Amino acid sequence: MIKIKTKKIANSFKYAFQGFISSFKTEKNMKIHIFIMLLVIIAGIILNINKYEWISCIICFALVIGGEMFNTAIETIVDIVMPYKNEKAKLAKDISASGVLIFAIGTVIIGLIIFVPKIVILLI
Repeated sequence: MIKIKTKKIANSFKYAFQGFISSFKTEKNMKIHIFIMLLVIIAGIILNINKYEWISCIICFALVIGGEMFNTAIETIVDIVMPYKNEKAKLAKDISASGVLIFAIGTVIIGLIIFVPKIVILLI
């Protein structure tokens, strides 16, 4: 019984990882988010951000990338259910995309709060 549950859990992780890889391969915005995340990680290492700043960055990474994945899933489902133009389908897709935009804007603001003072100190 434990072996069956372990296999189901392992499959869940496998399918989730496949979903991430698929979204990375097919979604231009996901590539952009991952690239920016890597730049922020490099900047965080170079500028020696503290533990709480790392926690903030990690939460931001998770929100934006997770939000992008939910947006992609919603858009895919809408495309399957409503393959032709429909105002309500468009509304669902637009609202989903705007959710990611809100996360991204909040993340940029948090990034500015963390990194701008450190960059200014380096320039002075």
